[in-house]
Amino acid sequence: MARTTTLLGAAAVAAALVLTGCSGSGGAGAAAAAAGPDLPIGDEVSTTVDPALTALLPDDIVEKGRIDVAVDIPFPPMAMYDDTNREVGFDPELGRLLGQKLGIDVSLNKQAFDSVIPSLQAGNNDIIMSGMNDTPERQETLDFVDYTHGGFAILVAAGNPKGITTQADLCGTTVSVQKATVQGELLRAMDCGSDPVTVTELPSDLDAQTALRAGKSDAYVSDAVVAEYVAATTADGEAFDVVRDPENPAGFNPVYSGIGLLKDDAGLTEAIRQALQALIDEGTYQQVLDRNNIGAYAVASAEVNQGAAQ
Repeated sequence: MARTTTLLGAAAVAAALVLTGCSGSGGAGAAAAAAGPDLPIGDEVSTTVDPALTALLPDDIVEKGRIDVAVDIPFPPMAMYDDTNREVGFDPELGRLLGQKLGIDVSLNKQAFDSVIPSLQAGNNDIIMSGMNDTPERQETLDFVDYTHGGFAILVAAGNPKGITTQADLCGTTVSVQKATVQGELLRAMDCGSDPVTVTELPSDLDAQTALRAGKSDAYVSDAVVAEYVAATTADGEAFDVVRDPENPAGFNPVYSGIGLLKDDAGLTEAIRQALQALIDEGTYQQVLDRNNIGAYAVASAEVNQGAAQ
């Protein structure tokens, strides 16, 4: 059901938020309400409020005074903690930027990836910002405001002891992935004849990386943006190699990823979509991508459910 609020009411709420604040990051509910507004700080990208976009926010969000965001942390470069325990990375920084543009606070709530959708269904969070791939299956439950487009990448131990050079070489190997991700589905669907991929699903992306490093898997598969970051930063770049498949130089099976919202939250979906479009138009969206080293995976415009057309 679409829900809107008047410009006067929304603007008043936005002004109140600027003056008093509502919630901080790190958890939903009353405990967050006293922490103050979660806004960009330091060298993070910043923007300005657009009252016309604030007017699009549904009444229940305006009354609550914040948007609760489910985010799986750590999942660098999409989300991680800095040395002050502040949530940083593409998702937290873009989430704060969207809140600033909409004139409302955001609460960044750590949530295991396989429980982010149930957290929306239970009313604990309003949106998902966790590098989630936009797929037809997920669209049965969610609508996506897509914010990146890119493929998956394969990581192997340094020196590539198994000689994996293409996606097809994964047949007959053990591959670690994070639980409940599209990568696991794609690997199981590969046509390997009598020598299928053995998929090891683990609770977190870091667990999947650790399995490869410990020799419990032959490869690790993740979003290209994540895999590139992991290869460059783990053990000063000496732990892993990225498999460069000549037939898929930008990663295999490119997909859209985006912000997930329940299908009955059409009003909030449109508010988020228009706010993202405003950030794209003014260039701050690209700045957030670039500062997190994923500028090549930008979308040209803010669209909904592009995954259905892939």
